[in-house]
Amino acid sequence: MKTMKKVTLVILLFFLSCDKNELDRPNILFIMSDDHTSQAWGIYGGILQDYVKNDGIKRLEKSGVVLENLFCTNSICVPSRASILTGQYSHINGVYNLPDALDPDSLNVAKILQKNGYQTSLVGKWHLKKEPSGFDYYKVLPGQGLYNDPYFKTRENWEDGSRGGLQENGFSADIIGDSSIDWLRKIDKDKPFFMMTHFKATHEPFDYPERHNSLNENVKFPEPESLYEFDPNDSGRSHIGQIVENLTERWQNDAKNEVKRYPGNPVDTENINRKEIRSKTYQKFIADFLRSGAAIDDNIVKILDYLEGENLIENTIVIYTSDQGYFLGEHGYMDKRWFYEESARMPFVISYPKLLQQDTRVQDLLLNIDIPSLFLDFANLNDPPSFQGSSFKNILTGKSSQKREFIYYRYWQHDVKRPAHLGIRSKNHKLIYNYGDGLNKTGVNLKKTTPTWEFYDLSIDPKENKNRINDVNYTDTIKALHKQLIIEKALVEDYELKIPNL
Repeated sequence: MKTMKKVTLVILLFFLSCDKNELDRPNILFIMSDDHTSQAWGIYGGILQDYVKNDGIKRLEKSGVVLENLFCTNSICVPSRASILTGQYSHINGVYNLPDALDPDSLNVAKILQKNGYQTSLVGKWHLKKEPSGFDYYKVLPGQGLYNDPYFKTRENWEDGSRGGLQENGFSADIIGDSSIDWLRKIDKDKPFFMMTHFKATHEPFDYPERHNSLNENVKFPEPESLYEFDPNDSGRSHIGQIVENLTERWQNDAKNEVKRYPGNPVDTENINRKEIRSKTYQKFIADFLRSGAAIDDNIVKILDYLEGENLIENTIVIYTSDQGYFLGEHGYMDKRWFYEESARMPFVISYPKLLQQDTRVQDLLLNIDIPSLFLDFANLNDPPSFQGSSFKNILTGKSSQKREFIYYRYWQHDVKRPAHLGIRSKNHKLIYNYGDGLNKTGVNLKKTTPTWEFYDLSIDPKENKNRINDVNYTDTIKALHKQLIIEKALVEDYELKIPNL
């Protein structure tokens, strides 16, 4: 009988131990940069992979899972950040365009984690105008912020908008990295933490610290095959977009200012043709961009080293991502906004060796609105009804596969050169409707553009170099995708603007 009691007690303690471990909620460190596109990470392949400084990114890659097909729902900084916090599309959370603000009363994932025992903090770029809510501590850049000797706003000196804060000496990425570690030093190690570390880099003007002045010095970078797409109609596109040469003009104008925003010297365009101007501009653009990204990587390394040194790494989920992608000369473009792959895809790596298989890749179609649901899932918490996304934890652990057949996208900030548009993507195809109307939203151009359609077969044209909307070989596919676009639009409760027949 005593033996039976002893066995029963051992079994009970075993199950109690299992329950405790299951309820042990991990720390969550969410590191996000601005515009640091997958082409410049060096772990997604591509023509620039041999020129990237990515020691920290590679550490996360080797110890974690890389997402191949995570997309934002609106490829521009402010709306994407609002979606990651609220789990909602722009038309639901009210943050459509750059001038919009996130209401502090909005339900966000930080509030939920904070209410359920997590220590919460936000350091770096905020960009959502109103005071952050749901964070025990925050230290954020006013508006876009400065690269060098930036100002930071805290609870003690907060004021809405892009002004205010106290100035600190140094380079923004370094200060943000150090400030993140400073907060980690002060946490209660008996309680889980949720930290959002948001770098300003690699946003234009793509500045970098002096230590990276010689990175890729005298290198001639390889060029994307579509760099010299001067006439959009050659590809079947009817819009101009934000072309690389816009930087040429900005650099030249900036050089006339007493205080310069852009690093280095402008491109000399005297006595050279249009193609040569684009080529020279591209070379400086990429050099600056990769140097700016290198400063982020330095600080990822610094933060990982701290977590390991303090024995926090084992129970900490570490994520690195960017708020959207960015064009690095593809189609002759810079900037983001479009529902093209380079712009809408978010690079994303997550490391948590305790649970996730290391050095693996996931191909599933995912969205930024899924990210807050993932946080809650890891914390053993349920999604609120307001969230429109869903956790992909089971996909990361290999317990399930493809959950989403289609993704719906909508860019609202209409301009003549970059018209408002919406679209749908499946595994192999993409349909885009450029409706070209600002619909009286904030920050839009009031001049409308002629609506156009685009269709891409990603299986044979992954770089979207040929609009096949008028190709009779795809008639049935396009019709089916058009029908599904209407369905997906309704499913996410986007009722503004009726989609016309093809």
